[in-house]
Amino acid sequence: MDIEMKTRLSLSELKKRPPGIWRYRELLPLRDDKNIVSFNEGFTPFVEIKIKDRPILFKMDFLFPTGSFKDRGASIMVSKIKELGIKKVLIDSSGNAGCAVSAYCAKAGIECMVLVPENTSEEKLKQIKSYGAKLYIVQGNRDETARVALKLAEKSYYASHYYNPLFFHGTKTFAYEITEQLGWRAPDTLILPLGNGTLILGAYIGFKELHNQGLIKKIPRLIGVQTKNCAPIYWMFKHHTNRVPILSIKPTVAEGIAVGMPPRANQIIKAIRMTKGTIITVSEREIKQSLKEINLSGIYIEPTSATAVAGVKKYLGLFDKKELIVSTFTGTGLKSHKL
Repeated sequence: MDIEMKTRLSLSELKKRPPGIWRYRELLPLRDDKNIVSFNEGFTPFVEIKIKDRPILFKMDFLFPTGSFKDRGASIMVSKIKELGIKKVLIDSSGNAGCAVSAYCAKAGIECMVLVPENTSEEKLKQIKSYGAKLYIVQGNRDETARVALKLAEKSYYASHYYNPLFFHGTKTFAYEITEQLGWRAPDTLILPLGNGTLILGAYIGFKELHNQGLIKKIPRLIGVQTKNCAPIYWMFKHHTNRVPILSIKPTVAEGIAVGMPPRANQIIKAIRMTKGTIITVSEREIKQSLKEINLSGIYIEPTSATAVAGVKKYLGLFDKKELIVSTFTGTGLKSHKL
């Protein structure tokens, strides 16, 4: 089940508000402002990086309070959980979503249980525990962790960043910020890392709302980037099937998108096709090389973020045309595995 918001954004009111995701208040699913759980997050800046002599805008979403874009969804979802009077939640994560939901639950006084796969970086484990969350390490990969969480969710509120529709109304603020920062213009193309689709679906929801309100002329072309070691959605897209394949998943440095059985795969593919977009894959070598290049430019990102950089390079090699391209750095390198 998903949520649709049919209210309109008041640009005159917007001018009076401070920067941050809650400036789009009327488009967020919360009744009473007293329940807002926030660290004044959002409105992350762009940085222009030249790739193949083309200026590409990267939105620096690793600058959120917990170090990743997942704070967008966590703030909105936990605020609504607080409004509903729920006192205990459960989430499964490869790390960043667990960190985000744990932090916002800590501020809201909500008990949080986080399940992570055994290969989660030690830095993310420490961060989750520092917020007072109950941390459980599942012996297995990301998909096994999700299966365990679904079983436990039969008795606890499931604060999932990919099942819970509230989360996507947080990540949709990514689209609103981009559009506002570009002077109420949508980019031609948006290139994003793709695992469970939390950001790409949120962006699609946001741009669709903006288009429906007449604030932008078109929805950007969506490009999803998967690592060749874990690319189920790419396989489905390529083979025109709605069946999630059982693939042999290999280890990848991009732990944030190492999802073998994404539950919203068909929804993701539909959104990408609706925008005449596509899905591309990049190798581990391409990710590591891109990570090194971005780090040497003075920006310290995690390997999952470097997937987007590698994806931009691949996209430019396939589609050489003049257009405004936006991508993002989803998470900080301060809490990733050292390569």
